Amino acid sequence: MINVVLYEPEIPSNTGNIARTCVLTNSKLHLIKPLGFSLRDKYLKRAGLDYWDLLNLEVYESFEDFLTKNNNPEVFILSTKADKRLDELKIPDNSFLLFGKETAGLPNEIHERFKENRYRIPMREHEKCRSLNLANSVNIALYEGLRQNNYFDLK
Repeated sequence: MINVVLYEPEIPSNTGNIARTCVLTNSKLHLIKPLGFSLRDKYLKRAGLDYWDLLNLEVYESFEDFLTKNNNPEVFILSTKADKRLDELKIPDNSFLLFGKETAGLPNEIHERFKENRYRIPMREHEKCRSLNLANSVNIALYEGLRQNNYFDLK
């Protein structure tokens, strides 16, 4: 299983789409508060369709709460600020893939704490192009992890 960790997500439809992907890939979704929406938000629910009862979901009060409850797991950060590319990452089973919030990414202290485990999805560099949509980024990284771990025969 791959673990998807969203740090303070802000846009309900992104989280809903990610939740739907987690259900269909048998991945666990971890949400770190504060959230920019209610878990009862109609856009969140709509994006996740009727899969919510199938979602393996954990919600945490803070990043430290997440680390404590998961016994300080090895975390892999996906960020536009990273130097190493996603294709250089060997994603072990039970990995925790961490993504920052849509508008600000992750705080510097988290980047520093996991500086050896930061990766980026290659994309065009242009002054008007900041990054991929969060849900798209999660899907790219998650499916790379699934590919590496031969999970394509999900049942």
